[in-house]
Amino acid sequence: MSRAFPSLVLALASLLAATPVAAAEPASCKAVRFADVGWSDIAAANGLASVVLEALGYQPSATLAALPVAMTGMKNRQIDAFLGYWKPSMVPVVEPFVRDAQVEVLEAPNLSGARYTLAVPRHLHDKGLRSFADIARFEKALEGRIHGIEAGSEANAPIRRMIRDNRFGLGGFTLVESSEAAMLAQVQAASRSRKAIVFLAWEPHPMNVQLKMHYLSGGDEVFGPDDGAARVYTVLARGYRERCPNVAALLSNLRFTAEMQSHVMVPILEKGRPHAAARAYLQKNPSVVAPWLLGVTTIDGQDALAAVTAALRR
Repeated sequence: MSRAFPSLVLALASLLAATPVAAAEPASCKAVRFADVGWSDIAAANGLASVVLEALGYQPSATLAALPVAMTGMKNRQIDAFLGYWKPSMVPVVEPFVRDAQVEVLEAPNLSGARYTLAVPRHLHDKGLRSFADIARFEKALEGRIHGIEAGSEANAPIRRMIRDNRFGLGGFTLVESSEAAMLAQVQAASRSRKAIVFLAWEPHPMNVQLKMHYLSGGDEVFGPDDGAARVYTVLARGYRERCPNVAALLSNLRFTAEMQSHVMVPILEKGRPHAAARAYLQKNPSVVAPWLLGVTTIDGQDALAAVTAALRR
């Protein structure tokens, strides 16, 4: 594989030299069960974590479920971890579980610099639809529609509440729910034909480089401060840190960037297969893994960096 691997091991070995060899983790920790709520960025995060976990001897899997179902699964210890807690958008669903001590949110975000709000194609922005307050003026051209993603997704909830409460005079609008891929196909078609469309958008996502688009301003009361700025956190099932401390250490160390996830998401959107997309990214960018492995071993207590390096070379 890459010539970077030998030098990488030498350069980073000192980072892990102080890590004591740990006892093997219990067999009950071998299966690591992630939640997947259907967002491609979460699929990318799950994929990146899973490639590393497999190299360490674990058996990761992902369960596709709506956010409330995923949180209930964590409460019941049917799911171990969720890498996609977007704050503030998911707070209404997740925080009740946190208050009741049914799940644990790790203190540091795994992704900063994210955002999540409404957007429009550039041609519509140039015509004057630049803020939430402008949407109602374009109602006829928009056919009274705002485009979200899958029905039942918590991502659509802010739009639904905005329409219900008639914020910005949008009480007569309809939320159009479809798959992420179908929504983006509609946006691309509208951009080509220069038709009007308002849609749910977020970063990280390849749409930010593949589409000529602008995020709308003035939606802080709907999507949160700073035009929908967000941080993404890791959630663990109650007691998981104590039951499986080695996996928990890895999950606590995970730090992603918008650029990293966007690169992994491109092949996911084109072909699916998050694991293959994540593995290809890590093979090209092996240096990102070392900080994730500080204080971490393989499942049987051996050197984590050596195991991951060898696995990525295969």
